[in-house]
Amino acid sequence: MSGHSKWSTIKHKKAKTDAQRGKIFTKVIKEITVAARAGGGDESTNPALRQAMANAKAVNMPSANIERAVKKGTGELPGVVYEEVVYEGYGPGGTAILIEVLTDNRNRTVADIRHILAKHNGNLGESGCVAWIFEKKGLISVKSEKITEDDLLELALDAGADDMRLQDDMYEIVTQPTAFEQVKKALAEQQIETESAELTMHPKNTVKVEEKEAEQLLKLMDLLEDYEDVNDVYSNFDVDEEVLERLENAG
Repeated sequence: MSGHSKWSTIKHKKAKTDAQRGKIFTKVIKEITVAARAGGGDESTNPALRQAMANAKAVNMPSANIERAVKKGTGELPGVVYEEVVYEGYGPGGTAILIEVLTDNRNRTVADIRHILAKHNGNLGESGCVAWIFEKKGLISVKSEKITEDDLLELALDAGADDMRLQDDMYEIVTQPTAFEQVKKALAEQQIETESAELTMHPKNTVKVEEKEAEQLLKLMDLLEDYEDVNDVYSNFDVDEEVLERLENAG
């Protein structure tokens, strides 16, 4: 099994508060628009759009908003044209950072991201400098109280999953992108509720950081995620659980 970054666990712990909802909606609308532009407005033949729409429903976005975003992507309605860009760089402790962006102004975005990284002991790198550390995977989370570990593992593996692990009170099922939809379908057929299901960038290896570096990294990752043009951000850092608990309690 490849490495597991603490950042993916931390992100799933974060509650979606009402104050954040507007930002969440903005990100999901961009995802839908870009997916519809790239692959058309029919979710049955466009897996990226199907996943973006599922993300929208998961945060209770109204159907009318989803429909408008699709039509903006297909050109049926006027709208901003977003460009998908991936930036790569380094954080404290030599950790890798991969930043997925949807922007209507590449020059503005790269300048802002470079500034955020430089201000928090990181730096923007050349294309390809850290992308090799990550691989695309499906990640499906199920609360451990919903089903026994043995039963879920058997079901997931039979459906084509690569692996499963327990993180806090959550089982995380890892799949190849090609098996993602069929594993989700197998869970749904058994009426097993998922907490989240997404295609994500999974680190092949991790870098252990100490408390000071972990504190800097958590702040940096939060700032990058809060930047309006950032769609998602990934890192390969690892940190001891007791250190992470201290930092979370202090925050």
